[in-house]
Amino acid sequence: MLTVNAEDLIDQMNLADRRLSKGHQRLARYLADHYDSAAHLTASALGEAAGVSESTVVRFAVAMGYEGYPEFQQAFQELVRHRLTANQRFQMSTEMKKEDVLATVLKANMRNIRSTVEHLDNSAFLDAVNRIQRAKAIYVLGLRSAAPLAQFLGYYLNFIFDNVHIVASGVTDVFEGIVRVDQDDVLIAISFPRYSNRTVEAMRFAKRSGAQVIALTDGAMSPLFETSDVCLAASTDMASFVDSLAAPLSVINALLVALGLQKGEALKNHLEQLEGLWTEHSVYTGQEHRG
Repeated sequence: MLTVNAEDLIDQMNLADRRLSKGHQRLARYLADHYDSAAHLTASALGEAAGVSESTVVRFAVAMGYEGYPEFQQAFQELVRHRLTANQRFQMSTEMKKEDVLATVLKANMRNIRSTVEHLDNSAFLDAVNRIQRAKAIYVLGLRSAAPLAQFLGYYLNFIFDNVHIVASGVTDVFEGIVRVDQDDVLIAISFPRYSNRTVEAMRFAKRSGAQVIALTDGAMSPLFETSDVCLAASTDMASFVDSLAAPLSVINALLVALGLQKGEALKNHLEQLEGLWTEHSVYTGQEHRG
């Protein structure tokens, strides 16, 4: 089981250089020892569990630089989310009733999309669109659970651009897939908790090669953030061990629509040509070639 000590927690929450009262020390240690469950407790329940008063919990949040407990709890949940193993994530969902699973998961996806709409920087989105538009070659990297997102994005980018490369773990190594990347190219890297080390390493390689690097991840605490030229943040709070990818997929859809609009008439003509080929070869049901 993944463990966290109180000193590490205090350091990450910028409390290392502050003097804590005994009550705050007790609370910090409880948070470190029980972070997977404590992150979802109310201020009152957390105080009772840690053996301190609710007011101590609120003062602790303020001492850490937050306006109140709700703001602190959100930041702490984000920190915790990056540390949870798949088993810990599963354990958090074991009390969910079977009859509530469908509604719970769909509502979680709705919250993720709503949060993404509220917090995604539109200027960063437009910047990413322009960088992709100008690139000579586009590399799309997604490993492990992010691989389907990379495949989806790459599939539709191939309708819009001529030089698109989907990079995923498989027959070839990741670095073999991006070995030719240079200053005229862009790498779109996708990864969410728990982040892929290989993805971060590939991003650094692309940066050293002079390429533009766009990250699709869950925010500034992601290791992809500092390596990217542009970061698109999408919420992925999960209901269980399964990653919630509804919001990232929605951002990808928006990217594709924006890029398609920029291509305009050229994309329209290309799609018409493809439709002719699809009909000729009966690619889709209901299509019959009439020669």
